[in-house]
This record gives sequence, structure tokens and C-alpha cells, in this order.
Amino acid sequence: MGRSMGWTIRIEVGPQDVMASRFAISPLIETLHALRILSGSHEAGVLQPWAASKRAVYVRLLREPGMAALVTLFRRGAYNADFTGPPPSGVNVAIEDELAVVRATPPAQAHDEIARNLAGLPAPPPEIRATLERPDVAQVFADTLEAAWREILAPDWPRFKAILERDVVRRAGRLATYGWSAALEDLSPRIRLRTERDPAHIELRMDHAGSDETHRLGGRGLLFVPSVCGTGVGAYLEDAWPYALAYPAWGVAVPPARRDGLARLIGKTRSAILHALPATTTQLAALLTLSVGGAGDHVAALRGAGLISGTRTGRAVLYHRTALGEALIGDRPDDA
Repeated sequence: MGRSMGWTIRIEVGPQDVMASRFAISPLIETLHALRILSGSHEAGVLQPWAASKRAVYVRLLREPGMAALVTLFRRGAYNADFTGPPPSGVNVAIEDELAVVRATPPAQAHDEIARNLAGLPAPPPEIRATLERPDVAQVFADTLEAAWREILAPDWPRFKAILERDVVRRAGRLATYGWSAALEDLSPRIRLRTERDPAHIELRMDHAGSDETHRLGGRGLLFVPSVCGTGVGAYLEDAWPYALAYPAWGVAVPPARRDGLARLIGKTRSAILHALPATTTQLAALLTLSVGGAGDHVAALRGAGLISGTRTGRAVLYHRTALGEALIGDRPDDA
């Protein structure tokens, strides 16, 4: 099929794929998304104030050959080298483990992916080309990403991770309880589940040049990767990856205090906690810049009033709004 502006990716799904699907959080992919915002490759959106606060650090890092070469590879609507952001293995993966995978990339693979990444782009300057052709380019990029993580993202990671964990809990519950439609319904206006024909499929509409594609999960499930810094939905459909959807996490733009009358009734902090759920006490502390003890006191008060309830998941307790809490905030449960 000829290439055109505007095309569709179809991912066929079956009943087994619901059970096989899983969620992952990747500090490395989050670092890459943050660099895309700071480089201007992606718009900052609601993260504009955060991006402005990191600009000076980014400009300093950009003077290093590794960062300049990495940013040269950033593309929208086209292939980006896979080895710089390998698929995460779970929700608690450490960035050191992810960087070790990058460092272990065989030179031939790294150079092949870089060549594919550069296809159709203007030739990079000689100093950038020299970095990209180094036999240890994977090591160079890993060191670059490690510095970017340490200086740009790590200071904000507790809050970012709390947002990501909350999204995982919410969306995994929807997928397990209600199936594909509920899990996908607010990912993006460009994504929808089509069930009018067999097999059912996820349809992702693209707005850049490309050719229609059809892929089949075949019982392998889908890997969901939420992102705070990611500004759009991306489909990872390379054979080297688990089939995955990266998408903006829910609740990135939720302010600590709401503008509603509920804050005047029970206080801004308790109103913000109600709107931020589901979350654990530790996540609420990170999200709302509270001490864990302070968040626990507010949670206890809300629980005593019958507005929230808790469910133990491992060592933590995940809090949800009760029916009374839902009625009190006056929103649909997912509008926060």
C-alpha cells in the first residue's frame, strides 16, 4: 500500500491477550521522553514550568558529544533506535539495570539501528557522525543517559513514580475487570477498540506519513508503559520488543488543590487527596508534597468519615474513594 499522510495501525486482540497483558514503569524511557521535551522534539504542555526549570542543566549537558549525538537521533513519526530505550521488565525496574542492557548492545546492532534511524535525515555534522560511528557508541549513550537521569529526572522521580504507579493501578484494574475497551477509552482520541468484526482489534490512527499496518498479539498480550513526560501515544511493534503502547499517564495535570467548594468544606489537602485517589499513603505524600505521617493523618480522617476505603496490596494499602466519597467530589470517578 502506498505511503500517505494519515494511516492506521491495527493490533488484533483475543481473550487470552487480556490475561497476558502487563504494565511497566521505565525510568530510562522517562529520561528519554524528558530529553525530547527539553530538546524541542516534543512539546512540554503542562510540564512547561518543569521543563523551564531544567533548561540550564540540559544546555550544559548538550555540550557533551554523547548528548549532542543522542538528540540528533530524535525523530517524530519515524523509526528511533531501539537500543537506547530497551523494553522495561516490570514496575520496579532500576535504571541501573536498564542502562546495563544499553551498555551490552553489540556494536553491529547499535550501528545498524543508528543507520536506520538516520535514513532520510540530513547528514549530521562530522563531529556528530564521529560519535555515532564509535565502536563503543552504546557505552557513550548509556553514560549520557545516566548523567541526564541523575541531573534532570532523579530529583523529581518520587513524585513522577507515584503518578505512574497510580496510573498502573487504575488502568490494570479496568483491564482486568472490564476488558480492553475500559483500559483504552481515555488513552488517546486516536485509539479505539473495534469489535464489529472478528477478530477484535485496537485501532491507532497516525497523523504522519506511513502505510497501514496490521499486527496480531496472538496471546502474548500487550505491554502498557505510562509516561509523565511522554506527550503522545507510541506503538512499539518491532520484533525485538514486546508489543507495547507508551502513553501519557493519567493525572499528570492534577493540581494539588482544587478550585471547588469541597476544599472550603474539608480543607484543600483532604480535597486534593480525594481527587488524587487511587493511591497509597506514600504515593499521596510524593504527589502532594506532604510528609508520609501527615498524609497518613489526613487519610485516617477521610477513612473515619467513610469517604475512602483501603485494600492491602503486598506491604502497602491502596486507598479508593467510597460511593460517598465519589458523590462528595461531584465528578465522574475518572475526571480527576
